[in-house]
Amino acid sequence: TAEFLLTEAPGSLSREQIAVAAGDALPAGQLLEQGADGNAYAPYGTTDDGKAAAILYAPLRASEGKRRATAIVRLAEVAEARLSGLDAKARTDLLAAFIAVR
Repeated sequence: TAEFLLTEAPGSLSREQIAVAAGDALPAGQLLEQGADGNAYAPYGTTDDGKAAAILYAPLRASEGKRRATAIVRLAEVAEARLSGLDAKARTDLLAAFIAVR
């Protein structure tokens, strides 16, 4: 769990409880984008114009319904090698939320 996380803000400032859209199992460190409906996150790259907005804190099992999860959404340093879905655009998107990829 959260092996990608190098540092985070004190307490739970870096984390949020989120809803993740139904779908396949996802690993900790999966980059997420806000879903088109605005109510649930989906794996980054699901849409052509998606913006990396969060990193899944712990693995999620496959599900046919929305899933509750914890995500890193701000003020953190993360290990590039342990992230899933990272590209140059995602790196820039994360930096806007003060998430530095090292």
